[in-house]
Amino acid sequence: MEYSELTSMTEKELHLNLRDERAQLQKLKFSHAVSPVENPHKLRASRKLIARYLTEINRRRIENQSNDGAQ
Repeated sequence: MEYSELTSMTEKELHLNLRDERAQLQKLKFSHAVSPVENPHKLRASRKLIARYLTEINRRRIENQSNDGAQ
């Protein structure tokens, strides 16, 4: 997923996608513990996507706080 796609999402969409991606990562980790995943790069990609969601959520939170303080 590209960064421009993240910036176009609403706050609610970001949180929903973050929750879904965390659940998917948990399933991948469990299945990888039981038997090796055929493509271990999926684990890394999922972790990176979660980090991107969190970064965008935090960026918006900080932006909103700075805008509230400036008024």
